Order: sequence, then structure tokens, then C-alpha cells
Amino acid sequence: MAAAPRCELCRARAAPLRCPGCRLTRYCDVSHQRTDWISIHSHICHLLIPVLGPQPCFHSEKDRKHGKEQLLRRQESLIAVALSTAQGFVWSGQPLEAIPAALQALRFSSRVFGSGSTQLVPIYLLLAEASTGEHCQHGNAGKGAGRLRQAAKYLSQAQWIVLQTPDCSAALQSKLHRGLGLFSAAEGNLDQALYHLANDVYLATAEFGLNSIEVSAGYFHMANIFFHQNKMDAANSLYTEVSSLWHDWLLSSLHRHQQVLQAQAEASPFSEEEEVIEDRMTEGRREEGTRMLRAVLKVREQGPLQHPGETARALHALAMIHYLGLDLAKAQEVGMKAFDLAKQLPQQDSLETIGHLLELINAQLSHTT
Repeated sequence: MAAAPRCELCRARAAPLRCPGCRLTRYCDVSHQRTDWISIHSHICHLLIPVLGPQPCFHSEKDRKHGKEQLLRRQESLIAVALSTAQGFVWSGQPLEAIPAALQALRFSSRVFGSGSTQLVPIYLLLAEASTGEHCQHGNAGKGAGRLRQAAKYLSQAQWIVLQTPDCSAALQSKLHRGLGLFSAAEGNLDQALYHLANDVYLATAEFGLNSIEVSAGYFHMANIFFHQNKMDAANSLYTEVSSLWHDWLLSSLHRHQQVLQAQAEASPFSEEEEVIEDRMTEGRREEGTRMLRAVLKVREQGPLQHPGETARALHALAMIHYLGLDLAKAQEVGMKAFDLAKQLPQQDSLETIGHLLELINAQLSHTT
């Protein structure tokens, strides 16, 4: 006897409702159907039919191979859409909405890569982050506590895969320790959180280098813990390190951006070859940097760690992020704040570089108006 259909969201057996679009997904009630639709189903409903629906019958080995390759590409496309959607919800502070999308990415990744693949680790960590965020929004009772227990299960799955993979990269281990650190902080176990975040920094440094931008997240979360423990010297030192890493990396990114613009301006209009430019300022990295720098600025401007020079540097870095992300109005606003603050400092070494950024912003604004 065939198994009863399960709810797409909670995997309960009683799932009488069917999606009217794809006719493939089932739900136990209207609320779960609505939640799934808002999170991910509206993005992938049309993509599910060729993946989960009946597959064509092929009459040759060549056609079967082509069919398998096509199915794999469709599954990978679904995974990418679901994962990016889940990450977007987490970035925007909507952890509950992220969970159905991340679960969809997990299901298809398990099919494509296998349940023990390291490809699943970032998804488990994202689910744990979303569940931890949902716990923080609800507090320690009811659903919040349940979400925290669920986060622990996701982290255990990620940790098991890493432990079963002898050649697991330091980069992935770094992300695992970061997830464990954030979970420990949500539980209130701050010493354990600092232990995991210190491992995050160590492993990220081993993989990417001491001054790499990948190290900044570990420093940032450690700084937040020290700040809440009222250990201001440690917090200030780490917030300064975060601002410095992003500032230096963004200066290099801005320099590369100018080189690209200059090369394009000097290129012959009759040239048939176009230079392919690697865009290192991805949406994820831009969002990560924006969140960290805004948090540091809030501490600098409203808290006890008011250091005008560090505030100006964080503002300068944030203005560069907005400029490279083509949010020119915001870049100009934040850049002017950085410039005005830098003018008040005893040492005005940064005035020239901030002024140069404002010139670039104004020049680009003049082209768009």
C-alpha cells in the first residue's frame, strides 16, 4: 500500500491539501500552505513539475544520459533558488520565512549529492542560524525554545558530516564553529561561544590569511559577546579589527573597480573582445559587510566606545560598499558624514581618500541624471 502523502512543511502524514499549480506538493492545513508559498513555493512551483513529475521514457543510452544531465541541471537550479531565497530572508531579519526555503534546498541537495555530502553542511548551518534567530525573536518559552532544540539538531547533522570527512576544508570547519558559537551565545553559554568563535577565526586565518575579510565575522561576533559582558577593551579592539579588515579590503576593491572603468574607457570601440571581470563584491558579501559595519557604527555612535577616528573609518567603508553596490545616493550621504567627521580629527590622513570617493560618487551621479 502506498504511503500517505506528507505535508511539505511539517512532513506530517495527513496532508489533504494539494497545490493547485504544480499538483505535486501537499499540506496538512491552509496555514502551512500559505507559509510555504510565501517562503519558497511561489518561486519554484513551475520548476517542480519537470523534476518531480513523471519522467519521459528514453529509447537510447545517449538520450538517457542527456535526460539525466538535464534533470541534474534542473535540480541544481532549484537548490540555488531555494538557498538564495532562504539566505535573503535571514539577511532581512525574517528567520521564520527562511526555514521552508532552506528545507527545500536540503531535500534536493540530499537527492543530488547524498545525505552525507559536505554540500549539505552550509544548508544545515543556515537552518540552524534561522532557527536560532527565530528563538531570539520569541524568547525562551514556547516556540522559541522549540526552535532552539531544532537548531541543535541541524548543527549536530552538520558536525557529523564534517567529522566523517577527513579532508574537510578549514573554510567549512570555520563556518561550523561559527554556527556552534552563535548557537552557544543564544543559549547563554558565552564561554563556549567564545571558544567556538576563536576556532572560527583560527581556521579562517589558516584558510584565507590573517588579513582576509573571511576572518571578520568571527571577530565581530566575539566583539558582541565582550560588549555585552561589559569587557570594553576587548570589544573595542575587535570592533576596530572588523572595521579595519573591511576598510582595507574595500579600498582594494575600489582600486580594482577604477582600473576596470579606466580599461573600458580606453578600449577601442571596434574591439571585438570584451574583458571578463570577476565581481568579488557579491550580494552576500555586500550584505554581510553592510550588516557588520552598521552594527559597529551603532556601537560607536550610541554606546560607550566612541572613537571618532574609528567611526570615520567605518563610515568610509560603508560608503564604499554603497558605491560599489551602485546605491549612489546612500554612498554620498554616508561618505559626507565620513568626510565631515574626518575634518574634525587631529590627524586628517583619511581626508584625501574619502574626498576621492566622493568625487567618484558625484561623477557617477552626474552621468545618471
